[in-house]
Amino acid sequence: MRKLLICLFALSNCFILSAQKDVIKEIPKELSPAGVSTVAAKNSVTIGGKKIDYTSYTGYLDLKNDTGKLIAKVFFTYYHKDGEDAAKRPICFTFNGGPGSSSVWLHMGGVGPRRVLLNDDGSTTAPPYKYINNEYSWLDKTDLVFIDPVSTGFSRAASGESPKQFHGYVEDISSVGSFIRHFLSRYERWGSPKYLAGESYGTTRAAGLSKFLEDNYRIYLNGILLISAVLNFGTNDYYIGNDLPRALYIPSYTAAAWYHKKLAPELQADLKKSLKESEAFALGEYASALLKGGWMSDAEKDKIAEKMSYYTGLSKEYCLQANLRVEENRFYKELRRKDGLTIGRLDARFTGRDFDDAGETVSYDPSFVNIDAPFTATINDYFEKDLNFKEEKGYNIFGQVYPWNYNNVQNQFLNVAESLREAMTKNPHLKVYVGCGYYDFATPYFIAQYDVEHMFLRKELRPNINFHYYEGGHMYYIHKPSLIQFKKDVDDFFDSSSNVK
Repeated sequence: MRKLLICLFALSNCFILSAQKDVIKEIPKELSPAGVSTVAAKNSVTIGGKKIDYTSYTGYLDLKNDTGKLIAKVFFTYYHKDGEDAAKRPICFTFNGGPGSSSVWLHMGGVGPRRVLLNDDGSTTAPPYKYINNEYSWLDKTDLVFIDPVSTGFSRAASGESPKQFHGYVEDISSVGSFIRHFLSRYERWGSPKYLAGESYGTTRAAGLSKFLEDNYRIYLNGILLISAVLNFGTNDYYIGNDLPRALYIPSYTAAAWYHKKLAPELQADLKKSLKESEAFALGEYASALLKGGWMSDAEKDKIAEKMSYYTGLSKEYCLQANLRVEENRFYKELRRKDGLTIGRLDARFTGRDFDDAGETVSYDPSFVNIDAPFTATINDYFEKDLNFKEEKGYNIFGQVYPWNYNNVQNQFLNVAESLREAMTKNPHLKVYVGCGYYDFATPYFIAQYDVEHMFLRKELRPNINFHYYEGGHMYYIHKPSLIQFKKDVDDFFDSSSNVK
């Protein structure tokens, strides 16, 4: 199964940190509950022109089995706005995906109080890298808990315990769900409006947790934020014989070709209008053609190849050579082959160069290497300087979690859309934000739409899910205009779902 890489964030010419940190030498007893080992620090962030004072708690929460034996230490960073009643203040548990990713991308991208300094278009600056005040942080609306699942970040299985017991869909849901339950008790947050925010495989985790938390701990959520969502792997992962993803990827091909100016003039005029046309083609003529397979005549195949070329920017000949099924790894290489360029998977706006131009697929993802080094450097710098957290072991941006266990869906595709539907049915107050980047090939926007429309929610529940689209990639928040819109959309989401007067 394809490894879903993950998010990232960030941006540009803002103000360098001006607030002075005030490290707390002694952690107040009531904020250092049993089973939690943290370092606390005072700091501030300016959001919307207003200074927000907050306390951060960085460290570990112990996970124990039913007999009370320590099985893992889960690393987290908790931000609590000072001067507000914690029982009424919303709290959002946040994580990335992979599976196997730490929470670095959301933490240092667009959600936490600091963000990596990037250029406005999301491209990296020259090293050494810097982080700045994040004026688009969510901390004005909600307290934040960034969770690193076991084997990611600083989280580790306990001595003598096998890490494999945490590396799987069911195992991961159980351990992260247990963390959330214990956190709510130990920091007295049961009365708070509760949220989950996940990106990429983190959206898979969040959807699974929505049902798990209800069924096992009677924890009902106010909202879930799905950032670059993947809910049904059967619609996302292409295999010979599973043609559905090929149809659902077509609008993403159109978006990428539009960005790189490879479409006909009439399609280049308006991105959203062109995407609507592409979506209709993908679900109509193209999907029907794929279903026909060998029953399709040469004349029909030629006609579909012509239209496929029109909406993808690829040549008609190439579409025919690929039997009308252009796998996305080929697309990254083919779209700008004549220019000697490849395009990114996480963000198709980015381009790279391979050793030569003759290969079938790309040798690396230029959009991922753009953010890998700056996020790695700044999170380590930030822990030590702002959070006063020192740790000898390395911070795993990506942990060794493979093979990831999917035995719960053996001989099937994992589909957590049904878990989300069930959670929403039991809790009709649960609201869901779905954010999509047009240039994201890891979790294409049209696939997310398809998955939600095939949840078959009752009419009264369908308005509880709202989509938002951005002209960025998988981590659309590294694109500053998208980050600004993202903040507005998230603010509205919290205001409409927290139910706090």
